[in-house]
Amino acid sequence: MAKKTNETAKKTVAAKATEIKCAFCKGIGKDPFELLSPLSNCQVCLGRGKVKIIPPTAKCAFCNGTGIYPDQRITCTVCGGKGVVTIPKDAKTCTECKGSGQAPDSLPCLNCRGKGVV
Repeated sequence: MAKKTNETAKKTVAAKATEIKCAFCKGIGKDPFELLSPLSNCQVCLGRGKVKIIPPTAKCAFCNGTGIYPDQRITCTVCGGKGVVTIPKDAKTCTECKGSGQAPDSLPCLNCRGKGVV
């Protein structure tokens, strides 16, 4: 019975998921920094140019929706390179970072985990 319930939950989540353009590679499907090779696939969307998200979502406050860790050449650790984060329906602006998603040391805010909302 537990296996059937788990399968039903997976189908429900899959039905709610939508696809958006990959923020990290801007929908091209190739590694934007060509770290391994000019032909390398994007590590976020695996070369598809699109990623699945589960609504409700908001633009990632930490990377400002770029999918790129600020001032680095790696994927954003908050949104995983998607540029958006899943948020609760009753989300409120984080009082610690005031919605910026960043702590004073330029790391993700510990209170909201870089999302900008709690």
